[in-house]
Amino acid sequence: MTRQSRRFLFILGAIVFTLAIGTAGFVLIDHYSPFDAFYMTLTTMTTVGYGELHPLSTAGRVFNSFLIFFGVTTLFIAVGAMTQTIIEWEFGDAIGKRRNKRMIDKLKDHFIICGYGRVGRGAAAELTHAGAPFVIVDIDPERCERAIVAGHLAVAADSTRDDTLRQAGIERARGLVAALSSDADNLFVLLSAKGLNSRIYVATRAAEEGAEEKMRRAGADAVFAPYSITGHRLAQSLLRPHVVQFLDFTTTNNLGEDIAIEQVEVAPSSRMVSKTIREMQIGREFGVIVMAIRDREGAMVFNPPADTPVRGGDHLIVMGRQDSLRALERLLGSDR
Repeated sequence: MTRQSRRFLFILGAIVFTLAIGTAGFVLIDHYSPFDAFYMTLTTMTTVGYGELHPLSTAGRVFNSFLIFFGVTTLFIAVGAMTQTIIEWEFGDAIGKRRNKRMIDKLKDHFIICGYGRVGRGAAAELTHAGAPFVIVDIDPERCERAIVAGHLAVAADSTRDDTLRQAGIERARGLVAALSSDADNLFVLLSAKGLNSRIYVATRAAEEGAEEKMRRAGADAVFAPYSITGHRLAQSLLRPHVVQFLDFTTTNNLGEDIAIEQVEVAPSSRMVSKTIREMQIGREFGVIVMAIRDREGAMVFNPPADTPVRGGDHLIVMGRQDSLRALERLLGSDR
């Protein structure tokens, strides 16, 4: 049910309730007939001022005084709400687009999802779960409407155009997901995004064989081939079902536990710089497991020994509960 529909039902309910109370009051207090009581209530609410159909007692006039106040107030509110609804129906698209644009203009360090198909919806769900700000760009107005209904910011435009990416805040964005149906379109979005913001992290999908290498040469930071990945996971589920279940558990939380794998950056100004994993007492203090360290040169050290020191710019790949991971982020963050 839309907001306008709920508003209309509320208005109708308020008017019917006031009419019912007024009718019942005149019947019980001054013994009006039901029709006369209804007519008296209606003329009172609409401020027509025909006068009393039958002489009112003192109690009836006291009741009518309250009815005038509440009835007229209800009617004025109803007229105002109906006017607002009509304006929204007439200019709703323009108002919604302006509100949408203002919210997008305020975004910073956000993500852009190009394409709201199955892959795009999956990316949006994950970003929503992580609480990350993002905006969706899709050329199909129905898909954009679906995204807006789901509570997301969306732009109905061609994401391969530079002006569309600028509208989505590409210069201020932190990352972009190219999830269009065509590899050519995804490559075009990749080139446009890197041209407008050389620092942006771009993750793209590749449907055809051979497209992955081309996209990496074009500057993609991450390339995923859904069909290849699906086939790999299907085979892994047959050969190593417990490993697959563990990965699903830590990446999708489909078992309902508040456990995740995260990357935590060591700030150069953190007081933990040059300390070892043993000295930081990460496992005992936070209950977090350090699975790997990606150093600032890009090398990955799996299952690092306890005497491994950390440096500013390193990223720790850790697993634990969400609140523990947030506490660890604060510890390794800047002291300033």
